[in-house]
Amino acid sequence: MNDWTLRLIEKPGDLEAVEALQRLVWSGDETEVVPVHMLVAAIKGGGLVVGAYALQEDQGTKPQLVGFVFGFPGIYPTPDGPRIMHCSHMLAVHPDYRDRGLGYDLKRAQWQMVRRQGIDRITWTYDPLQSRNGNFNIAKLGAVCNLYHREYYGVMRDGLNVGLPSDRFEVDWWVNTRRVNRRLSKHPRRRLDLAHYIAGGVEIVNPTQVSDNGTLLPSSASSNIFRSPASNGQGEALLLVEIPSDFNTLRHSTPSVALDWRFHTRKLFEEQFERGYLVTDFVFLPGSLPRSFYVLTYGKSTL
Repeated sequence: MNDWTLRLIEKPGDLEAVEALQRLVWSGDETEVVPVHMLVAAIKGGGLVVGAYALQEDQGTKPQLVGFVFGFPGIYPTPDGPRIMHCSHMLAVHPDYRDRGLGYDLKRAQWQMVRRQGIDRITWTYDPLQSRNGNFNIAKLGAVCNLYHREYYGVMRDGLNVGLPSDRFEVDWWVNTRRVNRRLSKHPRRRLDLAHYIAGGVEIVNPTQVSDNGTLLPSSASSNIFRSPASNGQGEALLLVEIPSDFNTLRHSTPSVALDWRFHTRKLFEEQFERGYLVTDFVFLPGSLPRSFYVLTYGKSTL
């Protein structure tokens, strides 16, 4: 039984709590906060702010906002002309409510409401080196990705992003597909672990190294890590790409290695996307040295 309730937030007075939660989650610079007046304008134009409020025993106190998801309509080109999509801009969860399924509930509510608007595509960006976000967005929600953006937001000054190029994956969440519906159902698909992929002959295209102090280092053989399409014009069906499992700790403890990972994965993903690969899954291997992998599929499969 969840100890929160979800509802749309539309009134300026209620949106002040959304401002406050942004400051808590992305501390560091006031200019990174989306203010109330911008939230109101987006809502008036078809945007959505879904809030999660803690259930409280004392009904006389003001409900505490412990999470929200915010997005707004946008357009994208197609051969038949522009189409509407939903741009999901922010998902925030109070630190006391993380790892409890709240983020999933917020995205599921967003999925339901966007479908009711008649929109079939939701898109958002995230740092591809954040393994928790990769696992959540790709494996749990069923988003896919074949777009890599360098310096997407320019120089960022908040506590989570300062000091590194703001490279981002842009993911697509096709809300009416079987893939997404299965992942959001009460009986989601059985996930494969690393052993399944290795047994099936899927190779890790960027073999990593571990330093004497246990730091995961990107491959130094950069000229050999990118797999070319096979001679018949088709690529390998699946590839595995490893990333650090705790990039936030790495960027604080060893910033130079974090920067190496940024440039290493930037080149890798750009080249694989250009060759026709699509990020379709994520694998996390727990242990004393946890490991994290993206699964890339050749072609346009989104199953």
